[in-house]
Amino acid sequence: MRFLLRITFWLGLVLVLLPRDKTPESDKLPQIGAADAVQAATAAVSDMSQFCKRQPAACEVGGQAATIIGQRAQDGAKKIYQIINDKKEQITDEKNEKTNRNDKKAPDHTGSITVAGEGDAATTEVPRDTLTQDDLALEWRGPEATAN
Repeated sequence: MRFLLRITFWLGLVLVLLPRDKTPESDKLPQIGAADAVQAATAAVSDMSQFCKRQPAACEVGGQAATIIGQRAQDGAKKIYQIINDKKEQITDEKNEKTNRNDKKAPDHTGSITVAGEGDAATTEVPRDTLTQDDLALEWRGPEATAN
């Protein structure tokens, strides 16, 4: 309980001491110096430390409430961790299944190109010298140059 009070105090102090932009409304507010703010904060902390002496029942209930809240937060964190871990395992399993399916899939070829070790050597041999005499008789000409 005291921890929560301290955190609240210091967080509030930081927020109060952050620099602000000057606005017309801020000029109307009372001006308090840093020394006055520190003195007031010290008095507030001193008063809070005496609270449990003045109200022991309230401190006891507050301590029990903090324990219960802490336990619930811990249980919630465990559940979130478990959900994330289960999702991670599920995604990993799906990736492994997809990889296994891809491994079992038929090869990605149509048969137009022979793969070493497949088919009859006489039927799968690629014919050579397919150009006709007319094709060979033509002179090669490069692309014509264009004037710009």
